[in-house]
Amino acid sequence: MEVLKNYRDIFLLLGGIIAGSIAGALLGPKVEVIKPIGDIFLNLLFTTVIPLVFFAIASAIAHIDASHRLGRVLGVMSLVFLSTLLIAAFLTIVAVWIFPIHQKVVLTPVTDHASAGTFGEQLTRLLTVSEFYELLSRKNMLPFIIFSVLTGMAAMRAGERGASFRRFLHSGNEVMKDLLALLMKAAPLGLGAYFAYQVGTVGPQLFGTYAHSLGIYYGFGTIYFLVGFSFYAFVAGGFRGVKIFWKNNIVPTLTAVGTGSSIATIPANLEAVPRMGVPASVGNVVVPLGATLHKDGSSISSIIKMAVVFAMYGKGFDSVNVIVMALGITVIVSIVEGGIPNGGYIGELLVMSVYNFPPEALPPLMVIGTLVDPLATILNATGDNVAAMLVTRFLPKRAAVSV
Repeated sequence: MEVLKNYRDIFLLLGGIIAGSIAGALLGPKVEVIKPIGDIFLNLLFTTVIPLVFFAIASAIAHIDASHRLGRVLGVMSLVFLSTLLIAAFLTIVAVWIFPIHQKVVLTPVTDHASAGTFGEQLTRLLTVSEFYELLSRKNMLPFIIFSVLTGMAAMRAGERGASFRRFLHSGNEVMKDLLALLMKAAPLGLGAYFAYQVGTVGPQLFGTYAHSLGIYYGFGTIYFLVGFSFYAFVAGGFRGVKIFWKNNIVPTLTAVGTGSSIATIPANLEAVPRMGVPASVGNVVVPLGATLHKDGSSISSIIKMAVVFAMYGKGFDSVNVIVMALGITVIVSIVEGGIPNGGYIGELLVMSVYNFPPEALPPLMVIGTLVDPLATILNATGDNVAAMLVTRFLPKRAAVSV
């Protein structure tokens, strides 16, 4: 019963999508009359996400205690987090190349206006805007995220002078989280209407793409969980490291499945990592921060979602520029979504913004993110344990003791 409660929202969302898909298959083009319901939901989501991103990112950074830096621990931890995220993302790209995602019915092709101009001009448009009001558009998510980070850093550096502003950021973050939670209660209806329209006008062959992408995720994700984590544990402690990791990772894995939350798995992880040979001074830093900043499962799903939408809109997912951009976006998505409820949707909006996809690209991204959530949670949560082992391995002994 507890598992059903934790995954209730996923079941409701899937129920709405299935009901809408059946209606679309039965009614065909006539179902277009309910398309406005889906459009209204998407528009409300778009307008809610912009202030949510600002308050969540700016508030998180503004409340960092700049006077207590953990020096080498944070440095090694950052490198470990970044390395595993990129490894997971790159290997997923290879898996997509080996098992390419094909779409029989290509939706409206996307015109890539951002490709015009020199590399410097493209980079400028990608990272910045020329007017403040342009930051408030979902089409400029990356510049908006950068602005939010800088605002949070300025609020942190202001000390007492910025105390009132930091309280405002925290309060705004709490309000926007509740607003998003309220809006997501309408997700089964909104996405159900969207899928009814898609199935009724395009056809049920779209589900072949979803099934293929889910097969890649669960297949590769399981291999990464068993083989990838074993490799990391071997690097951290040899064959003994592999043995003690899996011996003590069972409870965190079951906790992640039962709760559906990386945050809720923190207590189980904190009990497990000392038995894996991780000093408390390291585990008490890496595990809580990893629950927010380190998400290998999200890294894998980010690549899968990009590959699916590229296929749906007739774009190639194989050029050097696309791959490099995908890796960068994946790192940002994995970090940003950790501290935000339903944060995967923030990453999906970033994908749409950078690659110039239309609003209709969001529902497929949301659905895939929802369907892969159980395995993604396992990878996200228990990946922190093996990361703590790696940090311990590469951290100078004196630094680990002195933290």
